[in-house]
This record gives sequence, structure tokens and C-alpha cells, in this order.
Amino acid sequence: MTRIENVLYTGKTHTTGGRDGASRSADGRLDIKLSSPGSSGAGTNPEQLLGAGWSACFIGAMRGAARAMSVSLPADVSVDAEIDLGTTDGAYFIQARLNVSLPGLPRDVAQALVDRAHQTCPYSKATRGNVDVTLTLV
Repeated sequence: MTRIENVLYTGKTHTTGGRDGASRSADGRLDIKLSSPGSSGAGTNPEQLLGAGWSACFIGAMRGAARAMSVSLPADVSVDAEIDLGTTDGAYFIQARLNVSLPGLPRDVAQALVDRAHQTCPYSKATRGNVDVTLTLV
């Protein structure tokens, strides 16, 4: 396991009630209700939050890759994340699909950006070997 030498930021949240509760960040910027996936509850769920965080981080990693490759990242770059919650042999697991749109870039350049970002994105690193991940250039 790699240990951080220089902490750049620490996100702090307080959650109560589990999947049917609430979560709030220490700075008050995040204040959300939670509800179980597929329920009629008014809140979001951990799978949606993971998708939002991972896709935002992945775009940041693609920006870094684009700079390193001297490529201009399209202004309308986007990532559609799909996070599945499921079971195997009665145990819960997640799997993920990241569908990446890099309009206007040649396919080989876009694929190189996606591949490089997947190697550097902290979310991709955290899930590597633990979560089945499919990356698709759309």
C-alpha cells in the first residue's frame, strides 16, 4: 500500500442513519439526504455519490494526461459513470462502467488519454484489483 507523504486535502463528513439517513460535510458545503437505491426516498445513495466523485476525479486526471501529452482537452469532455450494487454468493459488491466522451479528438489520442487517466486517477487506483471496471470511449 502506498502511503501519502503530503496530504493536500481531507474531506470530512458525518453520516447518520446509513442508507436511509443523511450526510453533511464539516464545512457545510455538502448536506444531503440518503435513501436506498431503488426506493422512493428523496435522497441520493452511495453508488450515485461514488459515480459523481469518480467521474469528476477522472476528468481531472484526463486534464493532467492532456497536459503531459500536449493535447487540448475538449471543453465538453464528460464521463457518464454507472455504479452497480449487486451480490455474488450472498455477499455485496460493486462494479463500475465509465463511459468517456472526448468529442473532436482522434480516437487513438482519446483512448491514450483515457488509459493514462485510469492509471493516475486516485479513484481508479483505489478500486484497482477490487472492483470490476469497464472503460468505454463513446
